[in-house]
Amino acid sequence: MPLIPEEPQIHESVPGPRATPAAGRTAPTPRPVPGPGPRPAPPRGAPASSARPGKPGPSRGPAPTPPAQRTAPKPSAAAGAGTAASEAQLQLIPAPADGAVDAADEAVDLLLDSGRAPSEVLVLTTGDRHPWAAHELSFGEASYWAQHDAADDVFYADADAERAKGRPVVVVAVNGGSDEAVAKALPAAMARAGALLIVCGDPARINALIGASA
Repeated sequence: MPLIPEEPQIHESVPGPRATPAAGRTAPTPRPVPGPGPRPAPPRGAPASSARPGKPGPSRGPAPTPPAQRTAPKPSAAAGAGTAASEAQLQLIPAPADGAVDAADEAVDLLLDSGRAPSEVLVLTTGDRHPWAAHELSFGEASYWAQHDAADDVFYADADAERAKGRPVVVVAVNGGSDEAVAKALPAAMARAGALLIVCGDPARINALIGASA
């Protein structure tokens, strides 16, 4: 069944009307509404945190700690071939092959801003490696996969990386690769997605390949 292009949206709560306090009564102090918000600024004199995965800098440091409102229990073990793929929702973000990675990065930003924990997101690429993955692999596979096993931040991997475990949200950037490779990668990504699969790429090609693999 063809996918309908759709982008993840941020649902904001709309405050209700403010009640006017009765005469002689002091209006109660409003309580803050919990939810995603801006990252707190580091104390004066404290070292600046390293960049979020996907935007590697010249120096390599420990992965940044997400703010409290974005923390969540670590995802369960990898979703195998027997996972009920029908439980995961599908979203398609139209993008050319050379813009699929940028579209995937924007999708990740929206997911984090809407309250998803970084540990819940896995990003896969069907063509060239994501810049973060290429950067981390330059330090060796042991260090790279140790970050995957820690499961405390967004992780980026090749679509055919069998070692990559499933997460609640999987984002696929169709940034290249043969039709055969992409047709194989999409069902595998669906099997890894616990709740949501976002595919960034050319809608005509993706729909054709999904139909061919169905």
